[in-house]
Amino acid sequence: MSFQIKRRQTNQQGLIDEPTLLTRIASIFVTLAVVATVATGCNSTQSPYAGGDLPEAAVFNPSPTGITSPANPSPAAVPQPTLVNHQIGSRNVPNVTAKAAIVVNSRNGKILFEKNIDQRVPVASTQKLLLGLMMVEAGNMNKSITVQASDTWAEPTIMGLKVGETYRKDELLKAVMVRSSNDIARCLARDQFGSVSGFAHAANQKAKQLEMRNSYFTNASGLPDPPGQFSTARDLSILAAAAMRHRFIQDAVSTKSMTFRFASGQTKTIHNTNQILRTFPYCTGAKTGYTNAAGRCLVSTAEVGNKSVIVVMLGSKTPNVWTESQALLQWGLGI
Repeated sequence: MSFQIKRRQTNQQGLIDEPTLLTRIASIFVTLAVVATVATGCNSTQSPYAGGDLPEAAVFNPSPTGITSPANPSPAAVPQPTLVNHQIGSRNVPNVTAKAAIVVNSRNGKILFEKNIDQRVPVASTQKLLLGLMMVEAGNMNKSITVQASDTWAEPTIMGLKVGETYRKDELLKAVMVRSSNDIARCLARDQFGSVSGFAHAANQKAKQLEMRNSYFTNASGLPDPPGQFSTARDLSILAAAAMRHRFIQDAVSTKSMTFRFASGQTKTIHNTNQILRTFPYCTGAKTGYTNAAGRCLVSTAEVGNKSVIVVMLGSKTPNVWTESQALLQWGLGI
């Protein structure tokens, strides 16, 4: 909302009378106070989705244009993204309303598009790609892991692990890459590094090794406790490139749904939180994230022919994160 003070009432010297000006300024501040009060009431901090990934029922329909995934997709079956008057060279770039974004050619590392790519922001569960990378590099994927009490101290997105249950490492890791369960993330981090803080120390060392120069992590889940976590669009594109070199992670993040078997024998079908897997046939992953502080975040990858791109979108305040990310994937692939 914008306000203008118009020079309609003047004195003999052509200047605005001081009382009139003060009255108008006071009126403006009153109006602003009312607007602020309304806005505060509309943005309650008591959201049930204060951290983790948005549940399926709360996710915006990512395919308003009706894009579907054909059984045998071809470039001609994918519509062109909506373009705006923003150019790199001779190519129009799709509109981006998120706080930060990057498009990278994952074949050669060339940055195709950037917006605030070095701005430090919270990135929510997208940082679980680092957990996945570290777990795979540690090996011993068939290892048995027993759930401890501290592993269950997680919210709001959880699988529901119970103390004393035993699972294989690869089962847990695939599930957390697909559904982003925070109790599984805590369990894996604690088992491999002794504690969540032990994982955080190792994660920051790994980030330095990858030359993620503007990142700092305090846990494995992406939740804002302990506080102080941040990363950038550029750093997450580096992380995604490293993680997607591993076949296990490729397979996990591209899995649309899977059956998780609890130690009790009960089973649960879980669905990938990445909606673009269902709307864009060339999408190959990778990781979603959401907290009140971070907004909607998405690292997505796609491949067609000999072209492969990584798109990172951070700090989106609307469900447009899905359509904008998909449009950037299409633009980056040139289809």
